[in-house]
Order: sequence, then C-alpha cells, then structure tokens
Amino acid sequence: MQILDGKIVSQAVKEELKQQVIKIKESGKRVPHLAAVLVGNNGASETYISSKKKNCEDIGFSSSVIRLDENIEEIELIEVIKKMNEDDSIDGILVQLPLPKQINEQKIIHLIDPSKDVDGLHPFNTGKLVQGLPTFIPATPFGIMLMLEHYNIPTSGKHAVVLGRSNIVGRPISILLSQPHQFGNCTVTVCHSKSNNIKDICLQGDIVIAAVGIPEYVKADMIKEGAVVVDVGITRITDETKKSGFSIVGDVMFETVAPKCSYITPVPGGVGLMTIAALLKNTFQAYTLRKGE
Repeated sequence: MQILDGKIVSQAVKEELKQQVIKIKESGKRVPHLAAVLVGNNGASETYISSKKKNCEDIGFSSSVIRLDENIEEIELIEVIKKMNEDDSIDGILVQLPLPKQINEQKIIHLIDPSKDVDGLHPFNTGKLVQGLPTFIPATPFGIMLMLEHYNIPTSGKHAVVLGRSNIVGRPISILLSQPHQFGNCTVTVCHSKSNNIKDICLQGDIVIAAVGIPEYVKADMIKEGAVVVDVGITRITDETKKSGFSIVGDVMFETVAPKCSYITPVPGGVGLMTIAALLKNTFQAYTLRKGE
C-alpha cells in the first residue's frame, strides 16, 4: 500500500508555478491575480479562503478577498461580480460557497466571466469539459487527475467507481476518467443515493473515488484487493481524545481500507491540498490566456 501524498504533489505543482512567476516578475510584467468573494463569516469558508490567500502569497501570485455581510441583498453581490468581471487586473474569480439562502448560487456562478471562472463551474466551461475541449476544470477533480499523473497510476481499461454525482466533484471526475487521454480511458460507474447494490459495484472498482460527504462510509468489505482509493470527503467528528475536541475524517474508513489498497489518499493530507494546487494552476491558465501568452 502506498499513500498518495497531497503535500508532496501540491508542493511540486506550486514550485513549478513559483518558477514561472519569477520569470514573469523578471520580465517586468504584473503577476497573476486571484480574487475571492466571501459572504458572511462561515468558519470553514474563512479557513479555506485564508489557505488560498496564503498559497497565492507563497508562489508570488497577487490575491484579494472581498468580504460581504451575511445579509447582503443579491443585487449587491451581482454588482460586485460585474465590477470584478470588468477589472483587467483580476485574472481569476471565485465565489466561496455556500452562499446565504437569500442568494441564488446558480445565478451568481452564471454571472462570472467564463474566462475568469477558475472554479470551473460556469455552464460554458462545463460544456467544454464534456466535449473534451481545453477549459477550466473544477479544482477538486483537477487535483485528483494531477495526483494520478504524478504517481503515474495506470487508468486505461480500468473500472472506476465514483461515489457521488455533484457538479463540483462526482460528475466532472467521471467525465475526466472516461476521456481518451493517458490518465483516462476508464470504464466509469457513478453511484449515488438512489443506486442499488453500491457495495457490489464498489467491489468491481479498480479505482474508487469517494465523494459522498458521509464520514467513513466506505468500509473494507466494499473494496477489492489492490484497488486505488481516492477519498474526497472531509468531516469533523467529535473526539474527546483530542485537545481540539474533534478529529478530521474522510468518506473512507482509512485504517481498515488502506491495507487492501495499492494506493490510497489520507484525510487530511490528500485531496484537499490538491484542490488548492489545482485552483492555482487554473488561475495561471486564466492569466496566460488573458495576456495572450
């Protein structure tokens, strides 16, 4: 069993970007700029935004955060997005989800200029992804693909089982794994809350992507010997043995599943780190396309 270490892979991605930014600075040009919008003060969102900002600083990107009140009216947020779309100094825009209930998330996502949609959620970019055209890939699926590539994990002809069908992870990773490229060409089965015989389907998986948001949902009796398991989940659970009072666990029961795997991602330290690395790559791509380089 080998750990798919998100720290190692994300550092490699960031180091490559850092070297490219150094060259940009040496040429006297402005550096890529990622701008984030945070509505309210959700603790998890605050942590994620802070991490994105720090990672931008680490590699030399410019970053900014627009903080808005929890009770903001939708029209006010719309105006903020429009101004960001028109701002030529901004290359990538992300709106931290979830948004408050008075705001229509889909409407806001659709308003973002597709050329700045580094989260890869705009229908324009989703359509290009489906057709196999170059586009911004949602960060978590993109991060998973970067990890498979880094560890040179064979995928062609393999049966990939994806647990979850969200637009952020499940659907896009199923598309990417089925596409005709070196780390694709899988036969893909997508399971969800209405699927029958999930355990039997998982046992057929050479590659299992767990993205259901249920702590330790995937048990050892659901995974065959030698499978590659990628755990996308991350949940806080009460743990009185910890000073913090909680532990971080994934969708996979790591301790019992790991011994059966050829490769497995840990939680934390796996896909989460790759999500941010992939977002940075998307931002650099947006910068390059906008600069015509």
